[in-house]
Amino acid sequence: MVGAYCLCRLHHQTNIYTTATGRLGPLKLAELLTAVAHDIPLLETSIFLGATARVAARRIAVRMPEAIVNERRRVAKKTAKKKGDTPSQAHLTLMAWNLFMTNVPPTLWPTATIVHVYPLRWHIELLLKSWQSYRHFASLTTKKEDPTFCSLSGRMLLILLHDALCPQIRATLWLQHKRALSLLKLVRHFPAVAARWMQALFQSELALPRLLQRACAAAERLVAKAARKRQTTAQRLQEDLRQPLESIGFAVAVNA
Repeated sequence: MVGAYCLCRLHHQTNIYTTATGRLGPLKLAELLTAVAHDIPLLETSIFLGATARVAARRIAVRMPEAIVNERRRVAKKTAKKKGDTPSQAHLTLMAWNLFMTNVPPTLWPTATIVHVYPLRWHIELLLKSWQSYRHFASLTTKKEDPTFCSLSGRMLLILLHDALCPQIRATLWLQHKRALSLLKLVRHFPAVAARWMQALFQSELALPRLLQRACAAAERLVAKAARKRQTTAQRLQEDLRQPLESIGFAVAVNA
């Protein structure tokens, strides 16, 4: 899509080009990173992607702790050995880094911000997982048109209700208890009271709002993530985006 932003991992076999010598040519990423001093934890390079398209992008490399690097290499060698192969030295070198690619301008996302933004992609994966695992879209047993339409409509309405209530519950948990919301716990919570929704619909006009209030109050006790010492993604983003202009830029880029 023209004008869309992206942020993803950079695969080690992706064709990368650069204009460092004044002419567009292949970038030997492993050699470049090998020459980087050990006291440099973060590195950004302007690159072009694709064998034919030559799409301009930013390449961000984040140095990983030695323990993680050693484990990555151990697993890679073990996996390759099962296939009768051996990882290339370039591939082993790249395992010392987390590699990202984005086309978001540096004026919106500084280099350090990208490192904190990437974990937000996991929330999208969790959302899709919740739809697939707990809304059972792939396990419809109906074959006729009308029952299938009703079943899908009910599940879509449940998603709509969930998404409408999620922001308020998330905010309440954080403001009152300093706890993050577990999306999967929340998705499992509301179907547990679904049987009472039908009863509320045929009662007084106040029955359904009261049911939702009780369900949300219960959710605030049941759907928080387990307490942990390390910072949440939201906390790291708040620390990184301290300047008002950076915060505005972040919001614009995320919602683009």
